[in-house]
Amino acid sequence: MVLKIRRRRNSRPADRALSPLNPTPMNAQLNPAQLSSTNPMLVEAAIRESARTVIVTEARAIEALQQRVNGSFLSACQLMFQCQGRVVVTGIGKSGHIARKIAATLASTGTPAFFVHPAEASHGDLGMITQKDVVLSLSNSGETDELLTILPLIKRQNVPLIAMTGNEFSSLAKLADVHLDVSVSEEACPLGLAPTASTTAALVMGDALAIALLEARGFTSEDFARSHPAGTLGRRLLVRISDIMHSGKQVPKVDQHASLTAALVEMTRTGLGMTTVTNAAGELLGVFTDGDLRRAVDDADIDLRDTPVRSLMTSDPKTITADKLAVEAAQVMEAFKIHALPVVDEENRVVGALNIHDLLRARVV
Repeated sequence: MVLKIRRRRNSRPADRALSPLNPTPMNAQLNPAQLSSTNPMLVEAAIRESARTVIVTEARAIEALQQRVNGSFLSACQLMFQCQGRVVVTGIGKSGHIARKIAATLASTGTPAFFVHPAEASHGDLGMITQKDVVLSLSNSGETDELLTILPLIKRQNVPLIAMTGNEFSSLAKLADVHLDVSVSEEACPLGLAPTASTTAALVMGDALAIALLEARGFTSEDFARSHPAGTLGRRLLVRISDIMHSGKQVPKVDQHASLTAALVEMTRTGLGMTTVTNAAGELLGVFTDGDLRRAVDDADIDLRDTPVRSLMTSDPKTITADKLAVEAAQVMEAFKIHALPVVDEENRVVGALNIHDLLRARVV
């Protein structure tokens, strides 16, 4: 006898609920959103008012910081400026996110810094902090357990401690060598719970520290570029003409007695849209460009085979030297509406050439 087992439909609702074809909300506590026609917060005027309230509240928090650029701020700058190691920035939660950003800003503006997570510090990362370092600790309440666990150990090593809190009477503020007050009168969150104005205030105070130190160190745009070699600014401030120019046989060059036909052949060979015209010593006398060629072709009185290129070249052309920044070549090309430049040495001898496409490939324009 063969038993037939019939599957009951919907016999396993739990499995069906977890099926990719029947997705369920990730958080069962979330309530479905009201339709836009019945949800008052989706009214345009209400949204605008809410956004403006946030901006005004956070702007007031920033404005209040001006009065706190005082002796404590100066002491914090002095500790960080004199630090022989690195500035170790730490914090947890939203303060941790702000701490990471402050560490990154310090590091990119001339103050060596890195972020340490306070919970990880309790499990070995505390060894990353040395006696030559300075610790900058962020906590709005100043009572964060993870920070209070590690700070006595940091103090025992005689590591200077700067605290940035919203409570000058907190445990963290009392432990610190320097306390920076970043308290706010209110959060932008209407519930007064989500860190909003307080994190903005801490972020701005961190930026104030970083920029004050930048100026104290005489940090320049070239210094900034060296720590951002892959960025647009880095390329604009680090790439030089010698890095991207055509050299050797790739430099278009004809003798001053060459014909226009010879100049055209040279321009075609190198594909730079021009050729340099030199004397026997290799000194630049002029350039012959695509524009010069078009004008010569339009002139019925010019014999392209017999006319020497010198008679139709552009004398005293714009040039650049190999040690200049590539962005300077871009500025010359833009100012004089040209697309190529010969590169010369101190004795005006041709050593290279480049055009706008070379600058585009180098991503400096």
